[in-house]
Amino acid sequence: MPALTLPGARVGDNRGMRVVSLVPSLTELVWGLAPGALVGRTRFCDAPAEMAAAVPAFGGTKDPDVAGIVRVQPDLVLANREENRAEDVAALREAGLEVLVTEIETVEEALAAIAEIGRRLGAEAAAAALVADVRAAAAEPPGAAEGVRVFVPIWRRPLLGLGGQTYGGDVLRVCGAVNVLADRPRYPEVTLEEVAALEPDIVLLPDEPYRFGEAHAAEFAGVAPARLVDGRWLWWYGPRMAESFRALRQVLAEARA
Repeated sequence: MPALTLPGARVGDNRGMRVVSLVPSLTELVWGLAPGALVGRTRFCDAPAEMAAAVPAFGGTKDPDVAGIVRVQPDLVLANREENRAEDVAALREAGLEVLVTEIETVEEALAAIAEIGRRLGAEAAAAALVADVRAAAAEPPGAAEGVRVFVPIWRRPLLGLGGQTYGGDVLRVCGAVNVLADRPRYPEVTLEEVAALEPDIVLLPDEPYRFGEAHAAEFAGVAPARLVDGRWLWWYGPRMAESFRALRQVLAEARA
């Protein structure tokens, strides 16, 4: 990946692009591909730390500061159909800004978004290298992770699980695991009894969107052994994808140890 520089510097051939990202993982992606293009983010876009220290925040993912974004005159605003509200996208477009709304439910769709954003930034070579790295990681043998049955809660009360047609669910598939809720729509509400009947081998407790912690592990004792994991492994697409696949496979393999 190219060396990181402060916003305002021209990196590679980004054609002087000015980008505001309303999606934490895409913010990290832009910073990795062409940091000089990034002129705005949300307060939830906090990685990497040097980016958060250098780039101003304009509200959150659900309540962006539309007027502030308009003032910095970006050439492109990045949004996501799931993470951002349609009314905010409409307001930005009504103000004359171009908004690229991504819809990412699979690893392949994430790779297509990386390539497209790289093209928009004039950073095609860096994006292609990242895509190749992710594909190589995805193709690695899952080893002992193969066939491990997984339940991932994403909210506590009510208890919501990671279902099918989701990026996180596809990440589990790529890692060789079996998502016990893969046949359910997206984020279904479930009970512990329902999940136990599906016989998962492991419960993965991510720290986002709900911040599961050690104190919650005991709640799933009747379902399967629980393991805390970095939620970004399952939700963030971009520079960390290859690392996330490998980390998840390691955790899943340990479930069989």
